[in-house]
Amino acid sequence: MTPSFTRSSTRSILLGALLVLLSAGASAQSLRCKGDLAQIGNSKSTVLQKCGEPVAKDSFCRPMLQQDTLVTSSPQISTPGTPSPATQIVINNGCMQVEEWTYNPGYGQFMTMLQFEGGALTSIRYGDRVSR
Repeated sequence: MTPSFTRSSTRSILLGALLVLLSAGASAQSLRCKGDLAQIGNSKSTVLQKCGEPVAKDSFCRPMLQQDTLVTSSPQISTPGTPSPATQIVINNGCMQVEEWTYNPGYGQFMTMLQFEGGALTSIRYGDRVSR
């Protein structure tokens, strides 16, 4: 007797294939260097150890909007007709230092940009294919 595929077994196979594809996409967030992988969360020193010096480094300040509330006078027990303590909202326009390192993995491969925030690797992006 030949086995027949049911709808549920077909769904199971498709679901399994989908899970394999999704897990393969997650592993794409790495850069292969000298037989090792630089991955999200690695420190700059770890990436340097694994991949060596990048062909280019850039840094910039990513604006961060932070709002703080200050009470300018000490709190008092408020009674009717007494003004409440003055409150002042302060906007702190600080920034997060971001570094972007570019690696050239070689002919036919894609230029790879690694972005570091707070000393840790936060994103890996691929650029144009290296033609020379």
